[in-house]
Amino acid sequence: MTENTFPVYKVDAIVTFFRTEVLTGQEAKHFTKNDLAPSPKPDAVQRLYMRILQLLYRFKPECHYMVPFSENIQHPQLHEWPTAVMSVYLRMRQFLRMCYVYDFSLNDLLAPKVKRTVTILSGIMNYLHFRKQRLDMTMGHQERFREDMDKLQAYSRGTKDAQKKMDKLTTIPPEQQAEARELDSALSDLQTNTMHQYQEVNAINENIAEWKTEMAEKAQKLTQLKVDVATLKENIGKLKSQIVESPEEMKIQMEKMKENVKNIKLAIETADERLVGLQSNVQGVTHSEADIQLIFKLLQDLQSSMNKTQQHQEEAQALVCVYEAQQKELKNHGVEEGQLKRSLGMKMDKESKQHIRRQKKKEIKDQYIEDVLGQCDNVHQKREQIADQIQERDRDSQHLRSQMTNLRDTCSQETEKAQDLFDRLLAALDHFHKRIQNHVVEGNNDIVKMTANF
Repeated sequence: MTENTFPVYKVDAIVTFFRTEVLTGQEAKHFTKNDLAPSPKPDAVQRLYMRILQLLYRFKPECHYMVPFSENIQHPQLHEWPTAVMSVYLRMRQFLRMCYVYDFSLNDLLAPKVKRTVTILSGIMNYLHFRKQRLDMTMGHQERFREDMDKLQAYSRGTKDAQKKMDKLTTIPPEQQAEARELDSALSDLQTNTMHQYQEVNAINENIAEWKTEMAEKAQKLTQLKVDVATLKENIGKLKSQIVESPEEMKIQMEKMKENVKNIKLAIETADERLVGLQSNVQGVTHSEADIQLIFKLLQDLQSSMNKTQQHQEEAQALVCVYEAQQKELKNHGVEEGQLKRSLGMKMDKESKQHIRRQKKKEIKDQYIEDVLGQCDNVHQKREQIADQIQERDRDSQHLRSQMTNLRDTCSQETEKAQDLFDRLLAALDHFHKRIQNHVVEGNNDIVKMTANF
């Protein structure tokens, strides 16, 4: 007890706790601090221990006084008080091990001390606090288990409803199966057509890119030709200023210039024709681009519709996955329900068996109690008879004691008389021995004289 694993409470706290938690009625009112300090009362401590055992093990205080009847026990009524004390001692010794009190002895019941009783009661108080906390925790677990069971039933109902809805959504009615097939075929045709149109659009885009490159090259050539014409005009102006002589050379150069101008005009006309063609091609390309944009919009609409269908399919797959997960959860919940039902069935069977056993034990106890009460009546009758016999024997013993006192008196008187006689005899013997000695001395003297005379 030098190193406790529980706090040692004060006497006031112990008294208030046991008055509120253990004792009831008049016992709680009459239980005070004077029962524990400064000198604990054995009756109050024993009664308190009995009530603690009743609270924990449903062992009533009356059961401690039950004496097992046996023919080998002589005078069983003498065993009533020690049996109650020994019963409380044995049960408290078994119980206090859980409270980390290992040195409980009979002196703690018969002659309790303040420190010992306070430490023992504080250990019991700590254990009762722990028991109350655990009971609250178990009650909370039971409530949570009931709530989980209600949630499981609600989830099972929701999963059943969701399964019905999934069946309704996934199963196509026979009236709409033909339309669904037609829509599937139309979607496949649209997909093939869109693929061909995508390929055509890609080819047209490639041609447009090539035409744009050609247009850019031709525009560059036109700019270069314009630059060349401007340079030629500048050269012509310079040449006109330089020309002063040789009109023939002037004519030749003019003819050359005219030929160059004609060639340039022809090149410009060809370039214009090419520009007109290219413009017509560009207009056709713009028209084709508008058509392509329309087709692209249609393709985007188709893509959005395909995306929607894919989303619907993904949602349907997700719903299927959720349905499968819920089915798995349902299976798991079903397995748990089966296990819980089995456990509940086992518990119910155990409770029923325990109830039957309790009933049998009750019946056996009732019979045993009736037998014990009958035996107790017989014992009380025998006790009365034995008490009468004891009274008679007491009377005989008193008579014998009176006779013994009388005999002792007479014996004392006779011993006194005998002592007087003995004293007288001793005195007479001493006197006789003295006379014999005197006679012997006188005889010896006479013999001496006679011998001398002889």
